[in-house]
Amino acid sequence: MNGKKVLIVGIDGYIGWSLAMHLATRGHSVAGIDNYSRRRNVAKVGSVSATPIREMDERIHVFNMAYPDARGAIAFKEGDLLDYSFARDYIKWFKPDTIVHLGEQPSAPFSMVDREHAVYTQHNNVIGNLNLLYAIKEVVPDCHLLKLGTMGEYGYDTELEIPEGFFEIEYKGKKATIPFPRMAGSWYHWSKVHDSNNIMFACRLWGLRSTDVMQGIVYGTRTKQMILDELLTRFDFDECFGTAINRFCAQAAIGHKLTPYGKGGQTRGYLALTDSIQCLTIATENPPEKGEYRVFNQLDTVYKINDLAKTVQQVAGKKGMDVEIEPVDNPRVEKEEHHYKVKAEKLRNLGFRPTRTLEEEVDIMLTDLMRFKKRILAKKEVIMPKPYWKQVSQPPILTR
Repeated sequence: MNGKKVLIVGIDGYIGWSLAMHLATRGHSVAGIDNYSRRRNVAKVGSVSATPIREMDERIHVFNMAYPDARGAIAFKEGDLLDYSFARDYIKWFKPDTIVHLGEQPSAPFSMVDREHAVYTQHNNVIGNLNLLYAIKEVVPDCHLLKLGTMGEYGYDTELEIPEGFFEIEYKGKKATIPFPRMAGSWYHWSKVHDSNNIMFACRLWGLRSTDVMQGIVYGTRTKQMILDELLTRFDFDECFGTAINRFCAQAAIGHKLTPYGKGGQTRGYLALTDSIQCLTIATENPPEKGEYRVFNQLDTVYKINDLAKTVQQVAGKKGMDVEIEPVDNPRVEKEEHHYKVKAEKLRNLGFRPTRTLEEEVDIMLTDLMRFKKRILAKKEVIMPKPYWKQVSQPPILTR
């Protein structure tokens, strides 16, 4: 395998740092940019990462010591995609074969707090992505853009099987292949829909090549590269940035009741962090053709929220932890019971295979989180929902 030059936008994030180390140990050269907005936004809601995370320069230093064969394989520059000159000049310097775009505000609840958070999310995500498209066109038009989207773009209100991006329809006697309708459920998810449309148009307009990854919900505390605490990635457990299963595991670690929303019948696609990294690596090492816009549905399997809570409860019980489940009112506007079937074949055809079962991954997560129990306890008030998506008489107060 010939090593590629891979630029990771959002390298400081949950997936970004994990992917950087994995690619570097596989012989790729990695450069990353980040504006540290994830750290700031989590602080705004009064939370921290359950796992202590180092500054990027220290992370890279420790990585170089731990993996001497990959020494120097990761470079970093602080910067923002909204600064077009910075983005263009850094891409011109590095000349990447692949750009993995993870650099967006990733929280649906955060985007639903109020007008300010909705506008920030859409501006940051949509304009940053447009800047990146123009920089690719101007500087590296043959580069592969690997863009992290979300299964939430499709929404959860269809009786149809969700295809990988496109499906064939017949209307008034004629057949056509068209993008599957998007029915996003938050301002964040709509920003990702706008990204997808803009990327698809840029591929058609300028002949760019892109993979749009509709990723399920990711869970887990570590990948195999995280052999030292100094190499851990972040782990959010607050109700804005902590995904359901990560939040349940954090609750179990501190003896808090698990709190599925509403009826708990919401059904989503999930995959472990280590498998998300596997999928993104496969996509990086198998680029699309020039002018091709392809879509991967990236997930392992599908679970109901109640099933996740019960799994965490059962695994915790085997570890001697007494965990209760107590549903709470759903702060979101969503169907709590619905049909959900997803087609996800392209990555499997390229070699993706899940590495661990849900139970095995939860066991690892609980072991890790128990070590950082004090960090979660210190911020336990951020676990329960505050932003309610319907109109409320008084908006929630966030730390600024």
